[in-house]
Amino acid sequence: MRDIASNIGAVPALAPAVQAAATTGAAIDTKGFGSLAIVVNTGAIAGDGDFGVKLQDSDTTTSGDFADAAADVVDSNAPATLEASSTYKLGYRGFKRYVRIALTKAGGTSIAAGAVAVLGQAQSRPVA
Repeated sequence: MRDIASNIGAVPALAPAVQAAATTGAAIDTKGFGSLAIVVNTGAIAGDGDFGVKLQDSDTTTSGDFADAAADVVDSNAPATLEASSTYKLGYRGFKRYVRIALTKAGGTSIAAGAVAVLGQAQSRPVA
């Protein structure tokens, strides 16, 4: 079996926590990598929490510069409303340097959620 761990980068995208409001994750720098996927994990949902997730991209790390990534550069298996105790993948095929996730809230109380960015096709290997 081949080693994948030395060929990918893993970066926290959203610290695991109980989320009671819409929030955005950390800016993920894609420099030095040719691909990006974000893995979202959910836990318990309280009070019929109605949360969704989307990707945003930018050429800078300035929060106001991020905009929703175009639908044609995002591959996702996440439904409009996230379910409890589930895992979802969001792939990014765009060309902006920085990407982050945005957790949206349409109603309800809260959801336990966290996310990790997996960076692939590293230009320099092994990846630290």
